Amino acid sequence: MKISRNWLQTFFDAPLPQAQILADALTFHAFEIESITTYDVVMPPDTVLDVKVTPNRGHDCLSYRGIAKEISAILDLPLVPYPYGIRDTGLVPKTDAVKVTIEGTGLCSRYIAGYIRGVKVGPSSEWLRTSLEAAGQKSINNIVDATNYVMFNIGQPLHAFDASKLVAKGGNYSIKVHLAKKGEKMLALDDKEYTLSDSTLAIVDGNSDKVIGIAGVKGGKPTGVDEKTTGIILEAANFDGVSVRKTAQALKLRTDASMRFEQVLSPELAAYGIRAAAELIVKLAGGEVVGFADEYPNPQKPVSVAISVEKINKILGTELTGAEVAGAFTRLGLPYKEEAGVFEVHPPFERLDLVIPEDLVEEVARIVGYDEIPAVELPPFPKNPDVNPNFYAAEKKREELIAQGYSEVFTSVFAEKGERAVLNKVGGEKPYLRTNISDGLGGAMFKNLSNKELLGLEKVKIFEIGTVWKDGKEKVNVATLEGERQSVEHAWQGTEKILEGVPAPAYENLPISKTEHYQPFSKYPSIVRDIALWVPTETEPENVLAVIRKAAGELLVRSEKFDEFKKGDKTSLAFRLVFQSFDRTLTDEDANSRMESVYAAAKKEGWEVR
Repeated sequence: MKISRNWLQTFFDAPLPQAQILADALTFHAFEIESITTYDVVMPPDTVLDVKVTPNRGHDCLSYRGIAKEISAILDLPLVPYPYGIRDTGLVPKTDAVKVTIEGTGLCSRYIAGYIRGVKVGPSSEWLRTSLEAAGQKSINNIVDATNYVMFNIGQPLHAFDASKLVAKGGNYSIKVHLAKKGEKMLALDDKEYTLSDSTLAIVDGNSDKVIGIAGVKGGKPTGVDEKTTGIILEAANFDGVSVRKTAQALKLRTDASMRFEQVLSPELAAYGIRAAAELIVKLAGGEVVGFADEYPNPQKPVSVAISVEKINKILGTELTGAEVAGAFTRLGLPYKEEAGVFEVHPPFERLDLVIPEDLVEEVARIVGYDEIPAVELPPFPKNPDVNPNFYAAEKKREELIAQGYSEVFTSVFAEKGERAVLNKVGGEKPYLRTNISDGLGGAMFKNLSNKELLGLEKVKIFEIGTVWKDGKEKVNVATLEGERQSVEHAWQGTEKILEGVPAPAYENLPISKTEHYQPFSKYPSIVRDIALWVPTETEPENVLAVIRKAAGELLVRSEKFDEFKKGDKTSLAFRLVFQSFDRTLTDEDANSRMESVYAAAKKEGWEVR
């Protein structure tokens, strides 16, 4: 997320240090910094930090407030009062002018609609345009810019509908949240029409049953705010993160709003967001807040997590005092009660990542500073770890087959036909998950047989242990295949069966795979030549091979004896020679030239070429 130093300064009374100091503070205690960019063309000059917020903190730190809280804790700088920019005065006044209905999907935990009338749409103030541009956002108008500003400021996405473009019955508006009908279409604010599925959560005008927004992703153009707008329905909601992610992915429409909902936000944040946006809109565009309608069927429950100073020190290998732990929690803005060295912490609603004692240990560690934590050896594990039966069975079978001369291969899990179609297929040729391993193993066999001589094998023996999807179940199978001839497929022999889990008798008995020396291979095809020589009976085959290898040169990649017989005082030795290049495809002329050198070397030794 792009963070403007000038904007960040609004959260502090004391002057912030220079950008590099801020970057170092975040890097060593919270998040990495992608880049630092200085803008001298704006007044006052500004510096923007591109902060790589980690997924576990996306729910609270994809916002200026979240980063400000981190800076406050790390540098021990107090935040200004009411860092959301508003007081927690509740959602008042209430109104019946807008009715909100969430139809039982479980994908929307809260929806707040705010009705503001008498606004005047126009260009935004320079400070607002400059702030949004620093965050990488284009200015549109004062209403839309206000909602975007609040989203970047505190992390709650918002949207404004033109009230005059909704259907009012008896002077009242209706907003419904439910799953779209399959094939339903909506023209979005980006001027593109999107076809919705029955798994897409939609925002609907309850009085006309027309889709006016894709929940958590994009609003519809027919209800968009323009220069003629005088009344708006403001939306602040909480949508299911998985649902928003799947919708954005399916529609290929990822927005700043969807990115935040995907990280899972607290439903409590919606109230702060809509109040902040309403106040800013009235300040920028005039008008009055008629009231709010809040549908919040299952409010978020408070969480408490307990941790002792003793446990913190045991995990970190430190000797922190209770006062030091308390100081870390205070700087982080984590309310707590302490009794006899045990801290009962009550995380703020937005800290959804603090749920177990170890989460608190991490918070203390990063505020104290990882450089202050000594490096100590881990304690011995109290017992031999349990070995997964399936893993043990796979390792045991793998060692068994390798000992029998088989080589392991890995083939694709995708197939031309099968029981389960892949939703996001890699290619159009294989849109299914495989029901067996043997089909892929056959393809591997065919390729390996053509390189049998290069590999120096009389017979190719391969196996694979992998997952298959058959009869509605996911299983792990083991398959073997061996063959000698490339063109006769029925000459191949193989088996395939389910790999049954085997309980490991003891951890020490787990087979250990050995890694052989790696040698790169050429992507260019090889050429095979055979040579037979009459040599004196007392001549050692290895001595003959040494002469052949020297004469054949660097293109000879494999050579071995494959036949021998004696006749009188002479012995016939037959050798197979494999030539290959690492930078080109060899021709017959290349191989013939090498063989001529071999023949000449053999004749020089007094050997007769058969």
